[in-house]
Amino acid sequence: MQTISIEWLHLDVQGATCRRCNDTGQELRQAVARLQSEYAGKEISIIYKERLLPPEQIADSNTILINGIPIDEILPQTTVSSNCCPSCGDLTGQTEQCRTILHLGQEHETIPEELIRQAVYKVAGLG
Repeated sequence: MQTISIEWLHLDVQGATCRRCNDTGQELRQAVARLQSEYAGKEISIIYKERLLPPEQIADSNTILINGIPIDEILPQTTVSSNCCPSCGDLTGQTEQCRTILHLGQEHETIPEELIRQAVYKVAGLG
């Protein structure tokens, strides 16, 4: 059986995260549920976990790792960027830059379910 580990790293300040990471989390949970359903009975197991980050590690927030590899390293024509995140700033009390990804020239503040699934397919050898 092949096991695929999906880990989501995100800012956590007293149990809260920023809007951007919250939205990525929703997309990720939808992707995991669909993938688990798709792979049921196909010898592929999906394991999902979260890593909560303190404000000092905000540069790593909004990261998805698949088998320990960042999604931006799995998907072709994808790079990491950042932009101002007022929601993170509300949590930390200072101006913050939050991680985004650029895929095929389009910036994503929230990592969409479609890109997550594409990356998992590629790691599973199905895409």
